[in-house]
Amino acid sequence: MTDLVAVESLAKAFGDHVVLRDISFDVAEGTVTTIIGPSGSGKTTVLRSLNALEIPDAGVVRIGDCTVDFSTIKPGHRGRLPKADRQLLATYRAKSGMVFQSHNLFPHKTTIENVTEGPVVTQGISKEEARTAAAALLEQVGLSEHADKYPYQLSGGQQQRVGIARALALKPSLVLFDEPTSALDPELVGDVLGVIKDLAAEGWTMVIVTHEVRFAQQVSNQVLFVDGGLIVERGGSEVITDPQEPRTQTFLKRILEPI
Repeated sequence: MTDLVAVESLAKAFGDHVVLRDISFDVAEGTVTTIIGPSGSGKTTVLRSLNALEIPDAGVVRIGDCTVDFSTIKPGHRGRLPKADRQLLATYRAKSGMVFQSHNLFPHKTTIENVTEGPVVTQGISKEEARTAAAALLEQVGLSEHADKYPYQLSGGQQQRVGIARALALKPSLVLFDEPTSALDPELVGDVLGVIKDLAAEGWTMVIVTHEVRFAQQVSNQVLFVDGGLIVERGGSEVITDPQEPRTQTFLKRILEPI
């Protein structure tokens, strides 16, 4: 199986606070990698680094045929990046689509307009072609009948499914999920996780930061347990069912047996 993503020695600090120390892992094409760990462990920073929403201090990341050595990405005058770096990061960002915790939909646009915005504006696709593709995606996530509604007319779970369709509309090589159910009411979580499981079955390559440990067990080809800016343990679902590291054992016991 071919690796789509290769991450080597990723590091990031905010002032004196070191968030990522030395993160290295690969993601095979057509597989699902989940990242679990306590709050403040660095897992979301790993994800945001894969989309360059956060610029690491060091480390090399390859997604497909695009490689970025972040140690060479340094702001110049007034914090502005050189043109060559901006172009490289634009190419890098285009490789992935991000699904955020809190939807981030345009409130003044309808469901289908939210999904077509990216392909039309960033990829130059015609509105007609984008709308046809968006309609198919909305059907895929179970929202065809809500195409002309505005975000305020949708539930949180429905908004999150629009967010998933919006990410897929860009036809990315890699789909990133940043705790996609953390802002939802418990009864809405299942619908969103069901959509993600369907995407996994279709062969989308995904990296998911999640606190839904049982979901991670079901859907993952690879599980990374991150703590203190390091990958403490990695493997398949056995990281959850039979963790070997004491820190992983302690974390999962608190999550799975809170009382």
